[in-house]
Amino acid sequence: MSFLIDPYRFNTCPADALAFIAAAGITDATQKQAICTLVSDLQTYGIWTKMKAIYPFVGGTSSTHKWNLKDPRDLDAAFRLVFNGGWTHSSNGVTPNGTNGYANTFFSPAANMSSSSSHFTQYIRNNSTGFYNDNGIFDASNTNAIALNSRDPSGNNISIIGNQSTNRITTSNTTSIGYHQATRTSNTVFKMFVNASQIGTTNTVNFTGMSTITGNMIIGATALNNGSSIVNYSIRNYAFFTLGDGLTDTEAANFYTAVQAYQTTLNRQV
Repeated sequence: MSFLIDPYRFNTCPADALAFIAAAGITDATQKQAICTLVSDLQTYGIWTKMKAIYPFVGGTSSTHKWNLKDPRDLDAAFRLVFNGGWTHSSNGVTPNGTNGYANTFFSPAANMSSSSSHFTQYIRNNSTGFYNDNGIFDASNTNAIALNSRDPSGNNISIIGNQSTNRITTSNTTSIGYHQATRTSNTVFKMFVNASQIGTTNTVNFTGMSTITGNMIIGATALNNGSSIVNYSIRNYAFFTLGDGLTDTEAANFYTAVQAYQTTLNRQV
């Protein structure tokens, strides 16, 4: 008699992964394995404890894509997503329509991040050159922000954790495709990585204003004035997104390794 290996996977799967699988209603064996291995890798690398929201965008539907892997409860306080406007949900992740589509994370940087330790990451599968913003929240004066545009019409990758003028990293970028990580490990150390490599120069300008960014981080566009208006809707395909504490260079490299392995298991790696 032959046996499927899924029961073995189930028995060795971390409890945190099993909770997500149950909440999201994931039944596919490959998708289960991808989640189990991802959580195991993040825990082994010591990254799991730095995560506050992980959106693995697995399962192919809005009802499976909304869940936060770190806290799979159907609550605003658990940072589960609410999709607004037009979105396409598939096995490749989530894609807003570029007109009115965005996802609310209910994650306020002021309440959940610090000026000395913060990160966000996103995995993008398609290239586009229009003026689309992949995510972001600006404070009431549109001065301080958490935001990233993986590629603007001028061919630049722009990342901000802090003052939008002085705490900005801008580099030339030929494609929006890849795994983008923005991480702050102190008030004066802000870096950006694409895949396993740091891009641009480390920003060392002091930042202490995280408390002003009280609105919710959104995906697929940018929120201005602490969320009173939404602009620059995206058409990019997102296959992963996270928010949490700052990542060291080693942690950023290990995170890419874990996420790329996850995407490869799901056959959607870039």
